[in-house]
Amino acid sequence: MSQGRNESVRPLKRGSTGSAKLVVLLLLVAAIVALVVYGDLGRLLSLDNLKSRRDEFQQFAVTQPLLTSLVYFAVYVAVTAFSLPGAAILTLAGGAIFGFGWGLVLVSFASTLGACCAFLAARWLLRDSIRSRFGERLAAVEQGIAKEGAFYLFTLRLIPAVPFFLVNLLGGLTPLRLFTFAWVSQLGMLPGTAVYVNAGTQIANINSLSGIVSPQLWLSFVLLAVFPFISRSILGALKTRKKLSAWKKPARFDYNIVVIGAGAAGLVTSYIAAVLKARVLLIEKHEMGGDCLNTGCVPSKALIRTAKLVKQIQNPQTYGISAASATVNFSDVMARVHQVIKDIEPHDSVERYTSLGVECAMGNAELLNPWEIKVTAHDGSSRVVSAKNIVLATGARPFVPTLPGLLESDYYTSDTVWSANELPRRLVVLGGGPIGCELAQCFVRLGSQVIQVDMAPRIMPREDEEVSNFVMSRFREEGIEILTAHQAVRVEGDAGERRLVLNSPAGEVAVAFDKLLIAIGRVARTEGFGLEKLGIGLSPQKTIAVNEFLETELPHIYVCGDAAGPYQFTHFAAHQAWYASVNALFKGVRRFAVDMRVVPAATYVDPEVARVGLNEQEAKAKGIAYEVTRYGLDDLDRAIADSEAHGFVKVLTPVGKDTILGVTIVGSHAGELLAEWTLAMKHGLGLGKIMGTIHAYPTWAESAKYAAGEYRKARQPLALLAWLQKFHAWRRGA
Repeated sequence: MSQGRNESVRPLKRGSTGSAKLVVLLLLVAAIVALVVYGDLGRLLSLDNLKSRRDEFQQFAVTQPLLTSLVYFAVYVAVTAFSLPGAAILTLAGGAIFGFGWGLVLVSFASTLGACCAFLAARWLLRDSIRSRFGERLAAVEQGIAKEGAFYLFTLRLIPAVPFFLVNLLGGLTPLRLFTFAWVSQLGMLPGTAVYVNAGTQIANINSLSGIVSPQLWLSFVLLAVFPFISRSILGALKTRKKLSAWKKPARFDYNIVVIGAGAAGLVTSYIAAVLKARVLLIEKHEMGGDCLNTGCVPSKALIRTAKLVKQIQNPQTYGISAASATVNFSDVMARVHQVIKDIEPHDSVERYTSLGVECAMGNAELLNPWEIKVTAHDGSSRVVSAKNIVLATGARPFVPTLPGLLESDYYTSDTVWSANELPRRLVVLGGGPIGCELAQCFVRLGSQVIQVDMAPRIMPREDEEVSNFVMSRFREEGIEILTAHQAVRVEGDAGERRLVLNSPAGEVAVAFDKLLIAIGRVARTEGFGLEKLGIGLSPQKTIAVNEFLETELPHIYVCGDAAGPYQFTHFAAHQAWYASVNALFKGVRRFAVDMRVVPAATYVDPEVARVGLNEQEAKAKGIAYEVTRYGLDDLDRAIADSEAHGFVKVLTPVGKDTILGVTIVGSHAGELLAEWTLAMKHGLGLGKIMGTIHAYPTWAESAKYAAGEYRKARQPLALLAWLQKFHAWRRGA
């Protein structure tokens, strides 16, 4: 793997198809220009020409009705398909020549057929190119079109002021189905078509196109287009009202917001609500701080730090020390982990949040109806409270597969491993995602024999293949045995010798273990607090279904954090919490859709893997053309000084632009280095801006500037530099 500073820029190849499309597009444009300029199309499709030759056209239609209809239909289809000027005149001609009834039929179907041709042409000629350059920005639009495209298309077709050809072209760039585009267009264009065809029957009285549609009629079309939005809102309100009719809504509420769950999402939601002077109740069943503080981010990072120190002590020569030794007492290591939790605990404590204005209740929360929650304290006492808004921040739990024999194996999960007091001699980690990788490396460094198993072809499958291979190579160097493409079948044996049986490409194999750690993902907590009573459904990912405003089917009940998805990151949960609290408190005044454009992520293996935006495999899957700029951290002065000169920074940019599509960093402090890239992406700063920013020397942060420099170096103006060389030689008198 090359990691030097002089890295090549590699665009995603589009093949010869793109060139062929470009040729077709240029020929098409040339043909249209020739037709308009040399064919005198403007004169032929003019109001004066139609008025002067109306009798001639009508006479021909009487003597040759079928031929006239076919010719008119074909011409109309061609004009609309090629987005030529004159469609309005042709529509008037339909009424003038054929009368209102038959003219409306011809125009309606011809315009739809022509629109479909333009739609298909745009899809074939332009869609791939547009998506390759603006794929990430169009992602949200495409999701909306896939969900409600017909609705929006209908409203656009109802307003004649919206250019006909523009709707056709834009439609082709979306994932809208052709059949849907056709029938919605036919229906949506019908009112406007009828107005113009009817005007054509009175062609002698028309002096200009501007007089066809009066201001009052324009307003009617606009109101007709707005009506679906209004009706949808009314129907949504009626649907919600019907759903809520089974329960009696309280006349007054005890709280503005009740938050269920005191993890990252619940804590931030409560804090923001309190800052905004709302009355808020925070209910937590187990421990304040949730999974992140007690079983996730905090303990795992504390363990990672100890494991890294052990690794450094075991390799003292790296730092110019002739000898060093460390004795690992696992119980002491875990004692430190729990002490770290206790040290951070006050940040998330009842006392702190009470001082911030949040009322905290430790106990179980049960939704009795859409507004009332029963709170049962740990001592058995209970009370019922009411809330105008409810925020569910119930988090997630480890997913445990239904393997035969697993329940008898006394296995660990990422929640329960922190209760361990003895270092397992042989540990099998089932799962190759971030949690499994972090813990596998920790335990091998602390002295366990570790086997990591995953059914995927490689660990960390969401990362680029080279990233996975980089991590796997490091893991194997450290003594982890990695079994990919192995699927767990069952657990067998007894306390004396337990074995995990795997289905491998070569058949069944068994691996012995003293402890088994299940780390194959986490699932949202959706049970145990009465959600099912309210008829609130789940998403296909088994999270609680919400819209872009984090509202459930009952719009005063919100969800944020792992329970809502789509990301299971503490920082994303906190990000969502702002939207949940503000949308709940200011409902009816203003609400905000969750911004999910720039979401950073890090896996804290050694070296760390951090990423924001697209990686290569995602860009390829989405068909987005890109260029890659790489900077090897083995060239960074600070990395060399720290004896951690390994890894790389990889930046994806659109072809020919320095806008950042995504960044992947593999190396020490990758999670910290990602912040600058995240900020740049969030605010649209390109590589040129990063390169022009002063970075302190010698720091790891300089890697961003050097990566930007690699981008610039690959695009040097060679002809200009050659001229400058001659210019300077001339000035020397050479």
